[in-house]
Amino acid sequence: MIQSHDKFNERLTLLSEKHARMSNGYVASVRSDGLIVVRPRRARVAFPLRGLGLLTVGFFVFKAFILAAIGPVTYNERLANLQAGNPLERAGAWVLQIDPLTDAIAGFTGPVLR
Repeated sequence: MIQSHDKFNERLTLLSEKHARMSNGYVASVRSDGLIVVRPRRARVAFPLRGLGLLTVGFFVFKAFILAAIGPVTYNERLANLQAGNPLERAGAWVLQIDPLTDAIAGFTGPVLR
């Protein structure tokens, strides 16, 4: 009797764990024999890498549009003004400097803006 009670408690523990995993979401799929199987949804990455990538691409495109709109001479003059400022402005000038990727994107968008 004690053995059956232990097995029952073990099954209850497994069901509780499965319920906890399912509470974060689940995916139902139909197997080839027609049985519907419900599995817990996979854990997602804690940090949204796709969002970070899109933000980075958007930043480079923004820099390229500004470069194409005002031209490289004016852009470099404004960067020189930033480089003469406080440490935060110098850091901004370093981030905003013309790099090969920004220059290439500005080359594509320049004729469109003019």
